[in-house]
Amino acid sequence: MMKIKIREMSYSEYPMLADFLYEAIFQRDENNLLPKSVINQPELKIYIEAFGEREHDYCFCAEVDQKVVGAVWTRCINGFGHVEEGTPEFAVSLFKAYRSRGIGTALMKRMLELLKSKGYKKTSLAVQKDNYAVKMYQSVGFEIVDENEEEYIMVCSFR
Repeated sequence: MMKIKIREMSYSEYPMLADFLYEAIFQRDENNLLPKSVINQPELKIYIEAFGEREHDYCFCAEVDQKVVGAVWTRCINGFGHVEEGTPEFAVSLFKAYRSRGIGTALMKRMLELLKSKGYKKTSLAVQKDNYAVKMYQSVGFEIVDENEEEYIMVCSFR
């Protein structure tokens, strides 16, 4: 049985978010992957640029055998899942070998607990409509509030 540790990601580990941002991109065709440089596009770079230097930046990581294998992070940005000012936007990803093991769900639950304890009213994200993660997001309390041709905009409200 794999022992998973969810913990705050340290500032010195934030450069790893570039890898996790790339892993967060839903790529349908495993034989025709986007180049890693895609994360330098402005609409993606805002998720990680100068992370940890803004008031609403929060990040947890998942560790297996002292190796960081996944991360969840939020920040208040005008990203793909933006719904309103002051609502943090979620990003979560795992290295492929660690998916479908409950790690993403554990990361998300930990972040939702933190955001609720900090007094946020809700959090949001965007997800490709055919991404298997839609069900995971719904299982932790996210609901579809809007959509475009490609994506759902999902919100989790804290009561």
